[in-house]
Amino acid sequence: MYRYDEFDHTIVRERVVQFREQVGRRLAGEITEDEFKPLRLMNGLYLQLHAYMLRVAIPYGTLSSRQMRTLAHIARAYDKGYGHFTTRQNIQYNWPKLVDVPDLLDELAKVEMHALQTSGNCIRNITADPYAGVAADEIEDPRIYAEIIRQWSTLHPEFTFLPRKFKIALTGTDTDRAAVKLHDIGIAIIRDENGAVGFRIDVGGGQGRTPIIAETIRDFLPKQDLLPYLEAILRVYNMLGRRDNIYKARIKILVQSEGLERFTELVEEEFTHLKGGAVELPQAELDRIRAYFAAPRYETLDNGSKELESARQADEEFAAWVKTNVDTHKQPGYAIVNISLKPVGGIPGDASAEEMEAVADLADRYSFGEIRVTHEQNLTLPSVQQSELFSLWLGLKIHGLATANIGHAGDIIACPGLDYCNLANARSIPVAQAISRKFENIRRQHDIGRLTINISGCINACGHHHVGNIGLLGVEKNGEEFYQITLGGRADENAEIGRVVGPAFSYDDVPGAVETVVETYLQQREDNDESFVDAYARLGATPFKDALYATR
Repeated sequence: MYRYDEFDHTIVRERVVQFREQVGRRLAGEITEDEFKPLRLMNGLYLQLHAYMLRVAIPYGTLSSRQMRTLAHIARAYDKGYGHFTTRQNIQYNWPKLVDVPDLLDELAKVEMHALQTSGNCIRNITADPYAGVAADEIEDPRIYAEIIRQWSTLHPEFTFLPRKFKIALTGTDTDRAAVKLHDIGIAIIRDENGAVGFRIDVGGGQGRTPIIAETIRDFLPKQDLLPYLEAILRVYNMLGRRDNIYKARIKILVQSEGLERFTELVEEEFTHLKGGAVELPQAELDRIRAYFAAPRYETLDNGSKELESARQADEEFAAWVKTNVDTHKQPGYAIVNISLKPVGGIPGDASAEEMEAVADLADRYSFGEIRVTHEQNLTLPSVQQSELFSLWLGLKIHGLATANIGHAGDIIACPGLDYCNLANARSIPVAQAISRKFENIRRQHDIGRLTINISGCINACGHHHVGNIGLLGVEKNGEEFYQITLGGRADENAEIGRVVGPAFSYDDVPGAVETVVETYLQQREDNDESFVDAYARLGATPFKDALYATR
């Protein structure tokens, strides 16, 4: 894992000291809330419906066990005993007291964590594939380049006040687990026809009020040109992006208004002035960063553990968990383990202090002390010996962390919604809990197969409803909560925006409506191997719409 250098330490330490003084002035009444707002937002501190909320950055979703224990301590000491993992691979605390926030940030700084650029019109937390460095089909580890981008973008003087917030994601495989097509800039590590490694650059993706799939602006970009090319894109956006209308300020709107061809011309022209200059990535610096992401000391093992096979045969519940929560590792004899933060009836993405400490302990014992956060609001242990999977599962089960629903109907993505957020129109959490209970039978979830259900409490789409196979958008009508249903969305390498099927459903009717959609799929699918999203692509909306509105 990357270790902060003297510059990182200095930046974070000085920011804590600076913010402590700003908080003191606010508490003393020397500055108003309006004057304090831009200062707190630069430090990841929001004012929500009931209290302040602090968003902490987890760059490219990678945590050490030591850092996780600190997050647990903060949850217990400064919040109500839990934290909320988000779709940006961050963690949010919903109840910190303003007077305590400087101390909280100081404790984060001691374990090389911070809340810089988790808010505001700047380059936000850089996200990446949670399987980075261990995926069997990976070309190169995207965390290396994510860290380089993090260093380049942190407090970048030219991009501190962009027209709007800016999000970048990276993947190193053809299988997209980072939703790169849904970002302002998506970066995929690829090989050209000669086998050289470089990047495909996608621009202009995003959700919210105007959901758009990113378009490819460069089919192949050499490694050394990464930062100059990103800087060229950001410069064009900074110069031409709209600042007069918050709803039309994202780069996706600029790409659409200029047209991809013209936007590409502008970027390429700007790139000619930057290529070969001071921002170009030197090989020595690339090698220095890569050294921080060296593989752990794996044991020499064969694939196919006898202990694993024996446990799968003996325990049906364990076998079901392996089927959904365990994935293929590049190193023989090892596995990637996904930990669901979606127990039946639970709040998606929430983890208690005790659960965080348990994960940290299990990471130390089974996964070289390393943990990943996924954009689906779950956790991953990246490197577990296959022979130890049963023992790990027993440890997870003790703490209620062994739900076998990754990628299935119970693995619901949801924003905090109207329970916390002052932008929301409707609740997300209780709807997610009710739907989760509808599908509490794990065997039924496995019979249904892979299915994503995403819920947003407002049009800002923090719950990624646009790209759920089944998406739910909360809307308000005459003081009541209703939910619009979209079908056919997906956030993978074949990203699609879901389509609205018809009039919205009331709060009480939503769980039943989702079950109707699923039952219609089960009746209409060609065989058990046809996924929901494939069946929808074949059938279209008509059978689902007919079933949903038959009695309305």
